[in-house]
Amino acid sequence: MPKIHVMIKPASGLCNMRCKYCFYVDEMGKRSQASYGIMTTDTLEQVIRETFAFAEKECTIAFQGGEPTLAGLDFFRKCLSFEKRYNTKKIRVIHTLQTNGYVLDEEWYSFFAENHFLIGLSIDGIKATHDPYRKDVHGQDTYFHTLEAARGLERAGVEFNVLTVVNGKTAPKIRKIYEQYKKLGFSWQQYIPCLDPIQEKQGQQEYSLTPEMYGTFLIELFGLWELDLRQGKLIHIRQFENYIEMLLGQMPESCEQRGVCGIQNVVEADGSVYPCDFYVLDEYCLGNLNTDSFQAIGERRKEIRFMENSVNHGEKCRACPYFFICRGGCRRQRVQPGTEEGENYFCKGYGMFFDACLQRMKRIAGGLVGYGDVKG
Repeated sequence: MPKIHVMIKPASGLCNMRCKYCFYVDEMGKRSQASYGIMTTDTLEQVIRETFAFAEKECTIAFQGGEPTLAGLDFFRKCLSFEKRYNTKKIRVIHTLQTNGYVLDEEWYSFFAENHFLIGLSIDGIKATHDPYRKDVHGQDTYFHTLEAARGLERAGVEFNVLTVVNGKTAPKIRKIYEQYKKLGFSWQQYIPCLDPIQEKQGQQEYSLTPEMYGTFLIELFGLWELDLRQGKLIHIRQFENYIEMLLGQMPESCEQRGVCGIQNVVEADGSVYPCDFYVLDEYCLGNLNTDSFQAIGERRKEIRFMENSVNHGEKCRACPYFFICRGGCRRQRVQPGTEEGENYFCKGYGMFFDACLQRMKRIAGGLVGYGDVKG
């Protein structure tokens, strides 16, 4: 049985920030019930019970939102107590949590450290790129608040990475952002291309990331990363490390870079389950863990052919000399209005990047820089 990944949204889409580009706000506005509020204790217990009844050997329990910390620290303490009760098979459990850091304090830091949570901290580079789109509920800037959360995590010895949304503000400033992250000691970095509203023509928003902008961003970031790598300065960037793994014949852990959807279980606050965080919409609901088992949810996944339908690459895509490493990218970017059927919206940007950097990645994978240095 494969390892199971369960992403729980304990506060549904509730959030104490108002990020202009939030893809989940967009999804909430396109389903019959926007928010499911805070997950009840009974639903949490049932989710954990079903997870450990189904899992074998290892499972990942991830918390995301909205802002998951709005459920309160006691929610997570209860979660751990339920895990202890129902983990009768001694399954290895990995905990992750994505947060904007807004409510974190010493009690939260201690909890994360004591229970070995891996934290993803959302931050969009420097003040000039972070604050325009990441305001709090009162319209106030949040950059320095987020930096304080990073310092608190560091003081407590909590493992964390920074997640940066690549948008119209951050992409042109990547050199300044990268240097700032190095200065702050952020050696684990993830960069996620900004999503425009689903089923709407791309590139029309104030924050939109264009294909050309994304290609230029990737080329510049890769150059900075490669220079540090060759100088023995280890900066982990998930996307580039996945490409190196692919060149070495390994399977990337990112579904975007696999080019096909994997098995995910996104659990909303009412217990309903969806196949992907980008598709928490009524028509993709797979069931509800208050009434359905993971086996039944798996059958529903097969019925709607969610994974199978992600193999929708167009002929132009399949004929591309970079398909073996690009693989068409994320399914979400291949079904948007304004693009050819099966073609990724960022196709031109990926082409720019691989034109400039693929041979350099091959040299890294080939041993001019040891792979052990890449992985750390």
